[in-house]
Amino acid sequence: MKYNTKYSTEYRKSYRTKKKKSFWVIFKNRFFWLGFFILIVIGGFIYLFIFSSVFQIKDVQISGAEKSPVPEIKDIVFLKSKSRNIFLINFEEITRNLLKKYPQIANINFKRDFPDRILIQIEERRPIALFCQPVIELFPLFFDKSPAEECYFLDRQGVIFEKIENQLGNFLVFNAKSFISKFSLGQEIVNENYLTKILKINTQLEKDIKIEKVLLVSENRLNIKTSEGWEIYFNPEKDLDWQIEEMKILLEQKISPERRKNLEYVDLRFDKIYIYPESY
Repeated sequence: MKYNTKYSTEYRKSYRTKKKKSFWVIFKNRFFWLGFFILIVIGGFIYLFIFSSVFQIKDVQISGAEKSPVPEIKDIVFLKSKSRNIFLINFEEITRNLLKKYPQIANINFKRDFPDRILIQIEERRPIALFCQPVIELFPLFFDKSPAEECYFLDRQGVIFEKIENQLGNFLVFNAKSFISKFSLGQEIVNENYLTKILKINTQLEKDIKIEKVLLVSENRLNIKTSEGWEIYFNPEKDLDWQIEEMKILLEQKISPERRKNLEYVDLRFDKIYIYPESY
């Protein structure tokens, strides 16, 4: 059986020619060049925004830091920013690290100032009271000079954030009924809602009496010691306005300053007010 060699050869040549033409025709297609141009543009933007030095963080400005160490905070920001790219910086991770390391910081706000600067606004905690508790001495005979109590600044959220050496007379002092063996700076010691009620009592009664210490007994009992030595028992879970108003009436009408020398306590936790000794 014979094959037409001439026809076969011409077919192969025609096939190769068509294949070659179909390959080069791609480069004549405007959509190919449009797609190629778009890829180049995208690649250029990726390089510009991610890899070039234009958007690399070169400066960190911090405001609001009074007790917080600015140089150390800047070092942490640069360290945690990895590639130092202003778009890739993880503000949440940096915030967690700063709040953990510096308990005196209450809040941090970050802002990108393009092309290469980070602005940080720091809100520091402000002391409104002291939290104190007795020092447990393992060898009291050998450490006679140990302070009787350890005290910490307490902010409006009920968080302790700084240890102090001595009690400050212009601050309200909080004590817990039971000794707290484990706590750390930055921890909430007093519930914020509970603390708000205590501050309200202090504000409402400060014109009539001076509150010296607050003993945190339980959720439904609060013992307040006055500078005159006697105490007031409140129930923060009940109508606090009524209790404060009744205390004001007692101070004005029944237990004047001259009659408080032997007074031990006033109990406002119940519908009936109890005063001890009852001679009042």
